[in-house]
Amino acid sequence: MKSITSIELSELLKSNADIQLIDVREEKEHAEFSIGGELIPLSKITQQIDHIEKDKRVVLYCKKGVRSQIAIQRLQQKMPFKNLINLTGGIDAWKKQFTI
Repeated sequence: MKSITSIELSELLKSNADIQLIDVREEKEHAEFSIGGELIPLSKITQQIDHIEKDKRVVLYCKKGVRSQIAIQRLQQKMPFKNLINLTGGIDAWKKQFTI
């Protein structure tokens, strides 16, 4: 499974790279803190597979990086995605890196 660190993701976002960012947490978690992207909770990820880009990098994230790994596995079982990337450590790693 491909992965990306919070620093690498930050650089991609700063460079306006053509990526899709997907938050697989629940709505309440997303409302409390978000780094952007589309909210598709893990429980709905396979029902919303048509929302997942196939022609560009797609970074999935959650709180710690576990649910996003599960989301990637579920998506890859449905379709042969090769462009899915997990944010290592999730939002927790992002907060440690970028908040005081």
